[in-house]
Amino acid sequence: MKELMGVINLDHELDNLNELTYFRCGAAVPFASRYRLIDFVLSNMMRAELESVGLFVRRKYRSLMDHLGDGKSWDMNRKHGGLFILPPDWNDPTDTSLGDLQHYHNNLDFFKRASAKYIVFSGSQHINTVDLQEVYQYHLEQGADVTMVYKQIDQLQPEHDPCLRVEVDEDNRVTNIHHEKHHPNVYLDIFIMEKKLFLEQVEHCIAHGESYFFRDAIQKNRHKFKIAAYEYTGYHSVINSLESYYKNSLELLKQENYFGLFKESPVQTKIKYEAPTRYLDSASVSNSLVANGCIIAGTVENSVIFRGVQVRKGAKIINSVIMQKCVIEENAVIENVIMDKDVHLSKERILVGDSRRPFVIAKSSKI
Repeated sequence: MKELMGVINLDHELDNLNELTYFRCGAAVPFASRYRLIDFVLSNMMRAELESVGLFVRRKYRSLMDHLGDGKSWDMNRKHGGLFILPPDWNDPTDTSLGDLQHYHNNLDFFKRASAKYIVFSGSQHINTVDLQEVYQYHLEQGADVTMVYKQIDQLQPEHDPCLRVEVDEDNRVTNIHHEKHHPNVYLDIFIMEKKLFLEQVEHCIAHGESYFFRDAIQKNRHKFKIAAYEYTGYHSVINSLESYYKNSLELLKQENYFGLFKESPVQTKIKYEAPTRYLDSASVSNSLVANGCIIAGTVENSVIFRGVQVRKGAKIINSVIMQKCVIEENAVIENVIMDKDVHLSKERILVGDSRRPFVIAKSSKI
C-alpha cells in the first residue's frame, strides 16, 4: 500500500521482563514456541502491504537485529522501501530534541523520502491481529486528524494498569486520554495520522522542548485535533511484565486463544530449517505447544517448548516455558518455570516456582 508507511517505536517500552530482558529488548523476547514479540506487529504491517517500515530502537537491540536480518521473512527486503532498522544516531551538535523525538528529528530523511502520505505507528507490547488496511480506510472515512486503536476489556488484569485508556463518544470520537485503571477501553499503542501533520507536530514539539511525540503532540492537545477511535475486537494480550508474559504464554494452550491469534492471520518469523520434533517411546506430551527440532523422551504437560529443546527420559516439565536449545537431563523436574535459551539442567534437579510468580532461569545458565 503506497499510501501508508509504518513506524515501530520501541523507545518508550521499558524492559520489565527481568532476566528475559537483561541482554535483549522486550521486542526480541521469544513468545509462543517459535516467535518473538516483534513478529506480531511486523506481520500486521506485512499483511497491510506497507511501502516501508521504520524500526526505532535505543538499547539492547543486537538480538533484535540478528532476528530481523534484512526483513526477508516478512517480505520486506525490497529494492524500494522495505524494513529500515534505525538505531540511535545522536551526532547532530545542534539537536535539542529529547525522548523519541530524537529519533524522528535525526531520521527526517526517512519520512521525507517516502512517497506514503500517511503513517501508522505501533509498539510491540500489545499482541493482536489488527487489520491495518481496515484501520486506514476507517481513518479516511472519518476524515480524522488522528485515528487511535483501542479494545474494550471485559475483565481487566494487572498488566492493563500501565496502559493508556480512551473515552469515546457516540460518534466514535476520542474525548479523553488518561491512565484511569478501571476504565475498560485500553489503547493498543497504534495510531494513524497524515505524514504532513506528523512532521509539522515534530517540529513544533522540538521547538517547545517536548520529549515524547504521542504524549506531547496528541494526548496534551486532544481538543485541538479530530481524533477518531477504531474499536478492535480480536485476540489481544499485553506483555509488559514477567507475570503477564508467563500467563499469556500458557493462555495460548487454550484452543480459542491459539486460533484467535493464528488461524485467520498468519504470523511470520525468522525462517529456521530444522527437522520435525522426535517423540521417543518414553515420551508423554499433553496440552502443550512444541516447536520443531526438539527431542522429547520425558513428560511435558501444559507447557510451551521452543525449537531445539531436549527433554531426556524421566524428566518432567509442567506449566512451564522452555526456550530454544535448552537441555533437561534425566529425571529432572520443572514446574512453573520460565527457562531462557541455552540452559542446561542437570540430572535429578527439581525446580518449582509459584504459578503467580514463576521461577526464571537466565540465558545460558548451567544448573
